[in-house]
Amino acid sequence: MVGFKNRYMTVEVILDPNKELVKNDSVIITPYNVTKAIKESILVNFGECGLASSLGSFQVKYVNEITRLGIIRVSKEDHQKVWSAITMVRSIADCPVIFNLLDLSGSINACKKTALICDEAKFEQYKLVVGSNLSAQDTQKMQFYLDKTKGLEH
Repeated sequence: MVGFKNRYMTVEVILDPNKELVKNDSVIITPYNVTKAIKESILVNFGECGLASSLGSFQVKYVNEITRLGIIRVSKEDHQKVWSAITMVRSIADCPVIFNLLDLSGSINACKKTALICDEAKFEQYKLVVGSNLSAQDTQKMQFYLDKTKGLEH
């Protein structure tokens, strides 16, 4: 007997660099926002039947709001459909975005490794940009996300 096969995608959400974001106007990338945007894209591009077929194992497993990285689980049969829908997402909560696929794997452990490496590198970059304005709360929040990534399971 063969188990149910999934694919895991590590994605990066890039905010539109042409739009000037005021601090109060910035969008918070959450699993709910990402899920909603991807489902809407699947619905628009593949119809109700395409959406229904891909929802079987579709789940946004992890999203880091600081580094804007996420891990998405989808069935092996529908991963190309979801992947193409992800590339066609143009906004999250009325904020223009672009998705960048960093890794596609058959196991969550490989995506965890990629996400940890990217999260740590992007947080180092974030610390350089913020400089002395880095708060202890930001460091604690990032540590929470790193621990959450390490604890991901099927």
